Amino acid sequence: MAYRDFVSLIHKSTKRDYLARVTQRDKAEVAELAIQFDHDYWDGSRETGYGGYKYDGRWRKVADAMVAAYGLKPGMRVLDVGSGKGFLLHDFKEAVPGLEVAGIDISKYAIEHTMDDVKPFVQVANANKLPFPDKHFDLVISITTLHNLYNYDLHAALKEIERVSRGNKYICVETYRNEREKVNLMYWQLTCRAFATPDEWAFIFKQAGYTGDYEYIWFE
Repeated sequence: MAYRDFVSLIHKSTKRDYLARVTQRDKAEVAELAIQFDHDYWDGSRETGYGGYKYDGRWRKVADAMVAAYGLKPGMRVLDVGSGKGFLLHDFKEAVPGLEVAGIDISKYAIEHTMDDVKPFVQVANANKLPFPDKHFDLVISITTLHNLYNYDLHAALKEIERVSRGNKYICVETYRNEREKVNLMYWQLTCRAFATPDEWAFIFKQAGYTGDYEYIWFE
């Protein structure tokens, strides 16, 4: 396992008003809407999610960094677990023409609104039971998705990522290092189910037999 800096390339570009997240509207109410992963989460107001999740090219630098790190070439296969609207898959295909991509997401809305060029390669599915054969992908990634699972599904999802990968794996999850970051995370999050420190994540990875790379994002 190795620590990678991929999502950190873009994570800090977003400005966050943590206090407003819990004072401008009943947090429980908006969380109930967000956890449906429907229109409110993706394309509703900023209170209930992304506030309109539109392609702006920011993920291309992440795709380029992964291509370089993992030596991705035409004909190789990449799976995104929690692919959302397919922005990163689109950037992968632009970065490496001929790369085979696939994605799954629990959100029917996200799959229906996936970018046209990668829509044929995505499907609604749960990370705890990936609809692919053993050792099928050269790289399996999951970005800011697995912390949305309860511990039993999280454990199963990590084992599934191991199963369908023939080698390279990378996941990115939210975490906290101190009380301020824990409070900020609690204020900001809408859909998290797994709240863990880096040491706890390391324990979770070990228990599930996850051997891939990882990255943490903090809410400073």
